[in-house]
Amino acid sequence: MMTELERMLIVHAVHQLKGRYFRTLDCKDWAGYEAVFTPDLVADMRDASGQRDDSQLICGAAEYVAGLAPALQDVITVHHGHSPEIEVLSPTEATGIWAMEDKLWPGPGSALPFRYLHGYGHYHERYVLWQGSWRISAIRLSRLHVETQAHR
Repeated sequence: MMTELERMLIVHAVHQLKGRYFRTLDCKDWAGYEAVFTPDLVADMRDASGQRDDSQLICGAAEYVAGLAPALQDVITVHHGHSPEIEVLSPTEATGIWAMEDKLWPGPGSALPFRYLHGYGHYHERYVLWQGSWRISAIRLSRLHVETQAHR
C-alpha cells in the first residue's frame, strides 16, 4: 500500500514532466521533447485540429516527433496546461487529464493552413516510471473549441 507522501511525490513528478513537455515543445527542443515520452508512445491527435483526422494516430515517440517537428519548426507556439487531475494507479503508473490552451502563429514558410490558431481542450495521458524517470506512454488531445484565422 502506498503512503500519501509517496502519492504526492508521484503527482509532483508528473507535474514536472508535463512542465517539460510544454517547455520543450514551445522551445522546439525536439530531443528534450522526445525524452518526455516512452519509446512505445501512443499519440492520438486525431481530434487535435478540431476536425477528425484518422492519420493522426501515431505509435512510437520517435515517429511522433519526426512528424511534428517539421510541421511546427517555423511556428511560434504557446501551450498552457491547467487544472491537472492526476490519479496514481500504482508506484509505477498514473493517469492524468489536463485542461489545455494553445496558440500557434505560423511563419511565412509554414505549410499550416491558417495564420493563427487558438485552441482549447484537454490532454488525456498515461504515465509510467520508465528506466527511473516518469514518462508519458499515451497522450490524446481532445478539443472543445478551435478559433483560426485564415490566410488573406
